[in-house]
Amino acid sequence: MADKQMGLRIVTPERVFYEGDVDMVEFNTTEGEIGVLPGHIPLTVIIKPGILRIHENDDIKRAALHSGFVEILPDKVTILAEIVEWPAEIDSDRAEAAMKRAEERISGRDSQTDLARAETALQRAITRIQVLK
Repeated sequence: MADKQMGLRIVTPERVFYEGDVDMVEFNTTEGEIGVLPGHIPLTVIIKPGILRIHENDDIKRAALHSGFVEILPDKVTILAEIVEWPAEIDSDRAEAAMKRAEERISGRDSQTDLARAETALQRAITRIQVLK
């Protein structure tokens, strides 16, 4: 591993989504967006739905990262994700339909509506749509 790189491992319950050496990784946390470079102080954070950006040499890979935890160490980052998807794995029509359903549940909510669940569904749909653009 070069001095300017760190290890990145992204694991879901179903698979190892990504493993390799990277220059930087960016993602959303409950505290805001974060960019992690080699040498970062140790930190553990909770993921908020958003676009994951993996900076690898001169390339930036994008994925939809929905939920999980991240362990940051000076020489490696480990993401334990419940859901993470490459753009090719996302069905745009399904994401658009999910966004509309979530918006309808939020705007027309009644006492039976789980608002937190509807807002999370909306965030996930928006993230999927954004990563496709």
